Amino acid sequence: MISPNELKNGLVIKLNNGLFTVIQFQHIKPGKGGAFVRTKLKNLKLGTVIDKTFRESERIEEVFIEEKALQFLYKSDGHYYFMDNETFDQFSVDKDILGGGVKYLKDNLNIFAYLHEGNIIFISLPSSVNLKVEHTEQGIRGDTARGGTKPATVETGLKVLVPLFINTGDTISVDTRTGKYLGRI
Repeated sequence: MISPNELKNGLVIKLNNGLFTVIQFQHIKPGKGGAFVRTKLKNLKLGTVIDKTFRESERIEEVFIEEKALQFLYKSDGHYYFMDNETFDQFSVDKDILGGGVKYLKDNLNIFAYLHEGNIIFISLPSSVNLKVEHTEQGIRGDTARGGTKPATVETGLKVLVPLFINTGDTISVDTRTGKYLGRI
């Protein structure tokens, strides 16, 4: 247990049976009354941000999060399976925990996972991934009415707007934060 004065950015705490990371904090000591700490906390499971004020006398439970380098193996029945690169232990993760990240997972992709009490609570994808274009319409020369892009479906099922010169079978780089095309590989 820690006091609110020990809060700092990036610290993970347990609050109301949920795990939160401190995004922002501000120590306030008014002229009258007791000191307090005003914080912005991000829920690690839902991704929502809340404002919370702690009195100086309160105690907060600090949570230790372990970071592991994992490799995506395969998907089966709504569960995604990862392997620890050092110990070769396997982890099963529900689709709900991965959120929008499932659109970028392909076999042998290396990611970072964050574990609490041996369970993966969230993952961190690389900033970009290389994906093979499974289907796209043939680009027609001179068709720039739509800004020179066309929709393409990649191997993970993600739909991406790509330039007209991209064809089925090409490998492209996609930004995992925005889902946008970065370049042809």
